[in-house]
Amino acid sequence: MTYSADFRAQLIKSIKQKDMSIRQACTFYNISKTTLQRWLKNSSIKQTRNKPPSKMHDELLLKDIEQHLDDYLYEQAQRFNCSKTGIHKALKRLSISQKKDLGTFKSLSDQKSRVSE
Repeated sequence: MTYSADFRAQLIKSIKQKDMSIRQACTFYNISKTTLQRWLKNSSIKQTRNKPPSKMHDELLLKDIEQHLDDYLYEQAQRFNCSKTGIHKALKRLSISQKKDLGTFKSLSDQKSRVSE
């Protein structure tokens, strides 16, 4: 959960004006000491995480996609020992929307539509 910038500013103001100690502010506002110390260093709200993927590396995922084009996300997740959501997010991070070439499926649907005419 992200706290609002107003809440952060109010809390930092009360500490800097020596109205409260860090321990008192943590107890009163019900936040952790680590969070408050991080806010005192930099009170800006971060939009992204600066953390590399930990379960799967991009190169390994790309090689796996090349070798197993027709596999479902749950099959890839079993190989990487993670969740389907993790695979989906990794594919999104790599800007891969579809693994398969749907050209043959489109041509089949076109043939079906001609038959029904």
